[in-house]
Amino acid sequence: MALVKLGLENLLENKLSLLSGKKVGLITSPTGLNSKLCSGIDLLFRAGVKLTALFGPEHGVRGNAQAGETVSSGRDEKTNLPIYSLYGPTKKPTPEMLKDVDVLIFDMQDVGCRYYTFIYTMAYAQQAAYEYNKEFIVLDRPNPLGGVQVEGNLVHQGYTSFVGNYPLPNRYGLTLGELSCYLAEYLGVGQKPTVVKLSGWTRDMLFLDTKLLWVGPSPNIPTIDTAFVYPGTCLFEGTNLSEGRGTTCPFEIIGAPWLEGDKLADELNNLNLAGVIFRPVFFTPTFSKHANTLCQGIQLHLTDYKAFEPLKTALYILSAVCKYPQTEFLCTKDRYFFDLLAGDPKIKTALKAQAPVLELWEQINSENEIFLKQRESILLYPRKEIL
Repeated sequence: MALVKLGLENLLENKLSLLSGKKVGLITSPTGLNSKLCSGIDLLFRAGVKLTALFGPEHGVRGNAQAGETVSSGRDEKTNLPIYSLYGPTKKPTPEMLKDVDVLIFDMQDVGCRYYTFIYTMAYAQQAAYEYNKEFIVLDRPNPLGGVQVEGNLVHQGYTSFVGNYPLPNRYGLTLGELSCYLAEYLGVGQKPTVVKLSGWTRDMLFLDTKLLWVGPSPNIPTIDTAFVYPGTCLFEGTNLSEGRGTTCPFEIIGAPWLEGDKLADELNNLNLAGVIFRPVFFTPTFSKHANTLCQGIQLHLTDYKAFEPLKTALYILSAVCKYPQTEFLCTKDRYFFDLLAGDPKIKTALKAQAPVLELWEQINSENEIFLKQRESILLYPRKEIL
């Protein structure tokens, strides 16, 4: 039995008055479920809520689109409700999309990392709700990485994108409800939302502690281990190494045809990084980079989720693979995608120059000090005292 009650469940049990007599638009995904894995769309219908529109983020309302694929607008086959795409040419709800909506609800599971596009879909919707005089409600869900640890640098000016649209740290340690409040309070994104809070969640809880069932929020985040490594290993999307897409362990496996897996695993294990062991692997991706080509590399195996530092770990892996002359940081148009993910071009420069990783880590991690102070005013959940 789940120890945490979701915002969706609290809405249905004691907050339905928020929606009384109102036309409701729902931004959701396949993770918009209750603790028994029943669809929030279906549950709201049964509760008599007047749903008038669905809005699809990356991967779509039903999860039928791969990473980066444009999500189409149309009709939902199950409910016949109109679906408006928020991942394609239009990422922000338009007046036309909202013409039959009084209140816009956001309900989906994120991964607690600033690369993930769901948080920018939320931000655009929050801004649109403010501009077009609609109510905005966030049905809160746990941050799967917990609400205590914060890691990484902020996104620097000139390097904003849909994988880093605001000056947030890599791992921000907030629930989506809290993040929505932070965006409004400190970054001027719309107005402070109505947050239907979680019950039973404290900041020290990781997703594993909630006893909730994990449903992959996207095709390449299939397990909770994937979510934990993602804030670090997603950076490999900006290189010519495979980040494991096209395997059964995306983001847990890193490799390329020219790497030496045994040597790389030994080098990384000798660092005694917290909470992780590296295993040499061979793999052949079925799609994405190096598709149908035998690769060597490493797999990350987590041994202590609370001690593991995903971004710091990834910097050490990147530093190690930069010793191979074949490693490249891939360029897209006039900007490096790696720099957009990292949020700061000096990270790539330091890695290529083989600068000491610990010094780089301490430098970039110091950037989140102001964020840590600011977020104190918007926290909605306590940190359980350790006796």
